[in-house]
Amino acid sequence: MITEVRLRPLRNADFDRVLELERQLFGRGAWSYGMLADELGALGRWYIVAEPERLDRAGDQPVVGYGGLWFDGDVTQIMTIGVDPAVQRHGVGRQLLTALIERSRKLKAEAVLLEVRVDNMPAIEMYRDFGFQVLGVRKRYYQPENKDAYTMRLELAEAAGTAADAPVDAPVDAPDDEAGDAA
Repeated sequence: MITEVRLRPLRNADFDRVLELERQLFGRGAWSYGMLADELGALGRWYIVAEPERLDRAGDQPVVGYGGLWFDGDVTQIMTIGVDPAVQRHGVGRQLLTALIERSRKLKAEAVLLEVRVDNMPAIEMYRDFGFQVLGVRKRYYQPENKDAYTMRLELAEAAGTAADAPVDAPVDAPDDEAGDAA
């Protein structure tokens, strides 16, 4: 069991593992290598990964989670959060979400937006814990599964005192030349 993870910027060397997790988590709707590369190369993107903090092993550990956002100058959009099924419900998703929200604050975004499948109750509950509110439903948003998504929004000015304010050891001050950090 993982008790602690370290967050760091996503690197090209992480692509294979992230894509493996994508297939596990999102099936036919998973991003391809080209889609991931295009996403990371687009303006305003910032992507991080979570790896176990292991004292008994040196060097990088297998990625157990990843997340990323896009900043358009006003709001940030969480593009994805994925956590290895073997470590779900151990706080990895919360650490990733906290780092993405903190990055949004650093960018002085007004709010954070995201889409989530209407049947993904663990994720919806986590987002609500952080103060996200449902704005509406996007019919057939997730393809090719033809699944609906809730659009959710977190107003950053109103987010004080939520779980998002918990401290996190996140690479929010990582150099802007890291892979996936175009903001």
